[in-house]
Amino acid sequence: MAEEDFPNTTHEGFNVTLHTTLAVTTKLVRPSPAKPILPVQTGQQAQQEEQSSGMTIFFSLLVLAICIILVHLLIRYRLHFLPESVAVVSLGILMGAVIKIIEFKKLANWKEEEMFRPNMFFLLLLPPIIFESGYSLHKGNFFQNIGSITLFAVFGTAISAFVVGGGIYFLGQADVISKLNMTDSFAFGSLISAVDPVATIAIFNALHVDPVLNMLVFGESILNDAVSIVLTNTAEGLTRKNMSDVSGWQTFLQALGYFLKMFFGSAALGTLTGLISALVLKHIDLRKTPSLEFGMMIIFAYLPYGLAEGISLSGIMAILFSGIVMSHYTHHNLSPVTQILMQQTLRTVAFLCETCVFAFLGLSIFSFPHKFEISFVIWCIVLVLFGRAVNIFPLSYLLNFFRDHKITPKMMFIMWFSGLRGAIPYALSLHLDLEPMEKRQLIGTTTISIVLFTILLLGGSTMPLIRFADIEDARARRRNKKDVNLSKTEKMGNTVESEHLSELTEEEYEAHYVRRQDLKGFLWLDAKYLNPFFTRRLTQEDLHHGRIQMKTLTNKWYEEVRQGPSGSEDDEQELL
Repeated sequence: MAEEDFPNTTHEGFNVTLHTTLAVTTKLVRPSPAKPILPVQTGQQAQQEEQSSGMTIFFSLLVLAICIILVHLLIRYRLHFLPESVAVVSLGILMGAVIKIIEFKKLANWKEEEMFRPNMFFLLLLPPIIFESGYSLHKGNFFQNIGSITLFAVFGTAISAFVVGGGIYFLGQADVISKLNMTDSFAFGSLISAVDPVATIAIFNALHVDPVLNMLVFGESILNDAVSIVLTNTAEGLTRKNMSDVSGWQTFLQALGYFLKMFFGSAALGTLTGLISALVLKHIDLRKTPSLEFGMMIIFAYLPYGLAEGISLSGIMAILFSGIVMSHYTHHNLSPVTQILMQQTLRTVAFLCETCVFAFLGLSIFSFPHKFEISFVIWCIVLVLFGRAVNIFPLSYLLNFFRDHKITPKMMFIMWFSGLRGAIPYALSLHLDLEPMEKRQLIGTTTISIVLFTILLLGGSTMPLIRFADIEDARARRRNKKDVNLSKTEKMGNTVESEHLSELTEEEYEAHYVRRQDLKGFLWLDAKYLNPFFTRRLTQEDLHHGRIQMKTLTNKWYEEVRQGPSGSEDDEQELL
């Protein structure tokens, strides 16, 4: 009997030991809680997914091609008075109407392809737009106005979010509009506070308004997008948690802590990535192989976004600060060929992404399931305008106590009026996890209405308002009286920013910056210590090699043009 029981006992003990070992090993290896593993699609299901994705890509590229043709026609026929963003949104509305008629006639079904996907926006379209904005900043005006821009972008956006969110919540409690709880109201107030004055900036550049006003509006809009996204994520984080047993003060402190972690953590990560890229390209000289140099820049451009999203920070905030730092330091370690290539590539990619977003914004009028409440839309527009006013006017008067270049009342009014809404509020509204579905549709429809109202009405009336307010430069007014060019694409294609072409030797840099007596604060620290540490100063030999490289490429291109089948002496003479 003992011999028979022994194997069973041993077997049971082995099972217990194995179960305990596996449990401990699992606890050590697997994270807690375990992340769900997505099933791998195979066979027919995978083929259907590939076909669907292929049709979506085809439809998106087709829409983009039609929009490019439209922009080309605007430039060719000199319709410079019409901002490209307004034209593309209008084209999107027209295309959506045509597709709706085709679906009604049952000739085709493109509902899935024309639907705007928030994940595609945040992963593919938004990062290049934000990075290019930070990379192409006019650094002098930006850093000189960094205090004012930060105040408008951070505190001003928070004020606007609280005004809009609080107004929606209390109006709902008073049964004036549909009811939303506090966190949903704040989430909507945060997402709708993201400004996108693309049309306004084009008008500013065309009319040559005060460069300080231009930088205040442009700089605020860049930082404001990232702040708005962080605020919306903060509100979503509060929604996911069970806050029933937490007091209002504790809720506020949790939200503040989350916002500060996201803002400063993401900004620090982006800044650190940009500085590392500067040191890498300073000490690893890739200037003789521009293709490798350009590839390294593209990697560093997208690297902070993926890392920040992977560790639960804001990828948009990280890639924005990375773009600013890489433009200020890393860019000057590149060869002249790569410098020009980076400028033109980023501009082209950002243009394509912006165009795609505005086109799908117009398409969404017919592709998105709507719930339209006229009272909710009107009150939200009033609150958005009022929140913008509470943001701009008090902060401007406060800043004038510390600024040498004062913000005039006319400039304040233009800044308030230029608070257009763009694609980011629309994408954020689709990204919100709201229940029930009617609430999500109400927020999406209202957001689309506000975006179209600000782009088409406010954006279309900005130029007459600027001329009526007499903010335009006098010489520019005489020059632009007959022809005003609002084409951002045409201007980008015809210019290369000299600020981004670094050809200063060690002696020239010291003469231009280090010995200047008017530098103070961060500008002095940057010129004295940071810039020399993170950037490579050119020798006369480097400068000579860079010019030879540019001349060789130009001659090679010209020889290829001359050898073309349609080349003639008249064509060559005209080219020269």
